[in-house]
Amino acid sequence: MSAAILVRVQAADFDVGAELARLEALGGGGVASFTGVVRGGGGLEALELEHHPGMTEAMMTRIAEEAAARWPLLGVTAIHRHGRLLPGQRIVLAAAASPHRAAALEAISFLIDWLKTRAPFWKKEHFTDGASRWVEARAEDDAAAARWEAKRA
Repeated sequence: MSAAILVRVQAADFDVGAELARLEALGGGGVASFTGVVRGGGGLEALELEHHPGMTEAMMTRIAEEAAARWPLLGVTAIHRHGRLLPGQRIVLAAAASPHRAAALEAISFLIDWLKTRAPFWKKEHFTDGASRWVEARAEDDAAAARWEAKRA
């Protein structure tokens, strides 16, 4: 089975309903998704995301292809935004369609773990007091991604 793969890196917001409807139209038994939003609190005013255009899309495509190789998926969608985003705005969508829910759910967990740790984005937090700082990698994100290293569906 060859999954329909859609990968986009964009500044504009995305329509979650339209993206899920596209996957539902593939005729599977389950569509699973994860939508990430910019966290607020702690005086965070904005999150700025930078990326290297060709490199980021290529890595996201490899991650989506890996998901399709591990699980019997009909479709995979990975959309990630870049630019300056405010708390509460959507930042990422990972979605998958499969004949069965378990494969779709596992694929989403894999996709978001690997997108978070392997897709080359650089994130800078901007605060209301004028301070800013680059976001460092988190050990718990790396541990979540590492669990998929040897595991195959």
